[in-house]
Amino acid sequence: MKKLLVSVLMLAALLVSPSFAQGLLPSIPQALGEPHPEGNEYWRINHPALLSHSRDQTVIDGLRDVDASIKTCVACHAVEGPDAAPVTYESPESTCRVCHDYVAVKIDCFQCHNSRPEEADWSAVLPSLGGTPESLRAYLERISQ
Repeated sequence: MKKLLVSVLMLAALLVSPSFAQGLLPSIPQALGEPHPEGNEYWRINHPALLSHSRDQTVIDGLRDVDASIKTCVACHAVEGPDAAPVTYESPESTCRVCHDYVAVKIDCFQCHNSRPEEADWSAVLPSLGGTPESLRAYLERISQ
């Protein structure tokens, strides 16, 4: 009985090893713009509250120039599909969807908001790259190598 218990514990230790755990975590697509000044971990933890605050500023107070607007988020966190166009939230590759599916959280942002950046948003995200879809595609190819 002792050998069985030791074997089970050893198997459990192997299964929870970092290499095994790495395969259990979501594969989050890399953002296109500059890193958040507060750091990625801060945004991962606090983005629901920050987005709600921005929503309240926009909807209740009428402020349209909010730093953490969902439009800005979507523009920077866009993921290209096989057709080289940004995917929508319906795609399993969508940055929002990757994490929200992982934690089993249903969001309703995209019932009202566009889950794809508009053409004009590309230049706002990476002005140093020329702001065209082609320059963005070249940038994505460089960082994926």
